[in-house]
Amino acid sequence: MRITLSGATGFLGRHLVKRLLSDGHVITLLTRRPLTGLSPRIETYLWNPPRLNPPPEAFDNADALIHLAGESVNQRWTTEAKRRLITSRLDSTRSLVQALSSRSKRPGIFLSSSAIGFYGDRGDELLSETSAAGTGFLADLSIDWEKEANLARSLGIRVYCLRTGVVLGRDGGAMASMLPVFRLGIGGKLGAGQQWMSWIHIDDWVGSVAHILNQDLPSGSLNLTAPNPVRNVEFTESLGKVLHRPAFLTVPEFALKLLFGDMSSVLLGSQRVLPEVLLHSGYHFRHPALESALRSLLQ
Repeated sequence: MRITLSGATGFLGRHLVKRLLSDGHVITLLTRRPLTGLSPRIETYLWNPPRLNPPPEAFDNADALIHLAGESVNQRWTTEAKRRLITSRLDSTRSLVQALSSRSKRPGIFLSSSAIGFYGDRGDELLSETSAAGTGFLADLSIDWEKEANLARSLGIRVYCLRTGVVLGRDGGAMASMLPVFRLGIGGKLGAGQQWMSWIHIDDWVGSVAHILNQDLPSGSLNLTAPNPVRNVEFTESLGKVLHRPAFLTVPEFALKLLFGDMSSVLLGSQRVLPEVLLHSGYHFRHPALESALRSLLQ
């Protein structure tokens, strides 16, 4: 399969490129800056929306398009940061769909990033792909993001919006920022710790994407989370246990709000998400349970 991919230099993109190459695919990367030292099965084109549109040849003979590019959510949400979060997602997705609309031969599949932030703060409610959208900045952003991606359906392209949870990996994502604190023995739960965390091992995130590419699923959104979400207090206890460090401290809610502003809603919000579409499509998780997933990464 020939695959065009954006966001290849990020945490998820780096792991996905390795998997796609190992599966024998040929990859075209859309990047903001030139890259060197790549596999001969990778070619690159510069793309920096909205200033620079993707060149038409980046889609030549492409069977699939995967869009992972976007500003990191893990920062204090100032007014300027929110603007960047919005534009980096909406403008880039719109740019890709417009580029596809001008092509006579288009990829059959478009996988576009989204987030379980789509569901908002939902307490103990079990959430599947059929659950309604929530409220709040990240929910509103995810709704608009998916709308932009789904415009590609009118071009005869199957569209999958990947609602990703907390991805666990040593070299990036949320866990990489947690590890130094927990290794010092000063980790602990966030607020009351009763909020649900929907997580996924990086191997399963990559495996899920590879699985979707080989399925004939109808267009729609998919939850990329492990089938066993946990409460924040359980997550912190498991991480401390695997690292052989205490994890009994509490980061007060007011401190999180002071440090991160509105972004604290991501840390304190509760989303108990199940990957029903993935499970029904026959995907088998390598790491369905949290403690064993952490051990595979850290021991």
